[in-house]
Amino acid sequence: MISSKLPSILKPFFWDYDFGKLGWPDDGGLIISRVLSSGDWRAISWVRKQMGEEPLRDWIASCKGRGLDRRQLRFWELVLDIDHKIVNTWIKEREGLVWEERTNR
Repeated sequence: MISSKLPSILKPFFWDYDFGKLGWPDDGGLIISRVLSSGDWRAISWVRKQMGEEPLRDWIASCKGRGLDRRQLRFWELVLDIDHKIVNTWIKEREGLVWEERTNR
């Protein structure tokens, strides 16, 4: 069970939020996204311990790795045993969006 109160080790990663008001489950997506993309090893370990491997893998899959760069996606692909072809698809989809955004201005 995930604690609703966040540990102080996460506070530096939420400098732009009122940390005392963040908690599970309301802010779970934000917390996971921020920690996976910007967190240090202690913060990442805390999220992994709280969630477990399978729910974390499911969360990444549900958002198609959004918020994670290519290097981070490859890391989580290995750590959480996410299908390589699926991660390739997410990366390719994202690369196409970057060029569309640049040409539509």
